[in-house]
Amino acid sequence: MSVDAALLAEIVLRAVCVLAAFLTLPLLVGQTEHKVMAHMQGRLGPMYAGGFHGWAQLVADGVKFLQKEDIVPARADAQVFRLAPAVALVPYLVALAVIPLSPDWVAADVDAGLLFVLAASAVAVLGTLMAGWSSANKYALLGSMRAAAQLLAYELPLVLAAASVAMAAGTLSLTGIGEAWQWWWLVWQFPALVVFVVAGLAEVQRPPFDMPIAESELVAGPYTEYTGLRFALFLLSEYAGVVVLSALTAVLFLGAWQGPFAEVLGPVWTLLKTGLVAVLVIWLRVAWPRLREDQLQRLAWAGLVPIALAQLALTAVVVVLQT
Repeated sequence: MSVDAALLAEIVLRAVCVLAAFLTLPLLVGQTEHKVMAHMQGRLGPMYAGGFHGWAQLVADGVKFLQKEDIVPARADAQVFRLAPAVALVPYLVALAVIPLSPDWVAADVDAGLLFVLAASAVAVLGTLMAGWSSANKYALLGSMRAAAQLLAYELPLVLAAASVAMAAGTLSLTGIGEAWQWWWLVWQFPALVVFVVAGLAEVQRPPFDMPIAESELVAGPYTEYTGLRFALFLLSEYAGVVVLSALTAVLFLGAWQGPFAEVLGPVWTLLKTGLVAVLVIWLRVAWPRLREDQLQRLAWAGLVPIALAQLALTAVVVVLQT
């Protein structure tokens, strides 16, 4: 096999692996949410689809969405309306491609991988804005405006918290950050960890930061007019966002592949830590009530931003003293 053919085969294999992970992990998170929420709330949850503990419930939901009629409102901007679900979903696929499971298990090892993931994840909110604006529905428009305000408020503390870890590691490469991580970072960078997770939840519009989709006020927010497969794509994008947030948290703050027998079990450790963060995200949905819009903005500007700035300053002092 020639060098060019071998390189092409490697690229195709990496792309297939990323796509398989992208299609599998969000569904696993969704199924886990069904069952974990059920146990936390003292109910059975889906039990019949597929037999054992309703393992095929998400497959049944997917078939249901495929059977539903795809409706485009008469007054909607049809092209933007149809494109919005893809814009909400694809950036997470792109982000997942540069998050390493181990130094050797990464589809695309980008030198500035941290910036790449943060930028790609921020693009996903454009799908929500497009959906709300193009639907010709006042509830959808209000939801998308809330999403825009939420993005502006929480993008800053998210980036500042990530910058603290990057400064401590001395690199923007996710692989480099994972290799530089040390256990005592759990204490030193703990404020940044809290800020990052909270801001990340707001970025992906997960409870208690789901004001853009507050069903008691806005029906389904930006997704009110969506049906069938396009609505399912928005649901999938939410779970994909949880996967990206959980994996990035594992790499930045939890040491990713570092653990016993890391040479062999490195990818397993990363997946286990990612799953742990995903369960925390699910638990927060069950345990915390939805914030009001004013509370949401106050938490970002008066709470998270000062903490993130203080942590960044502390990291700068420690790095200077170490050098």
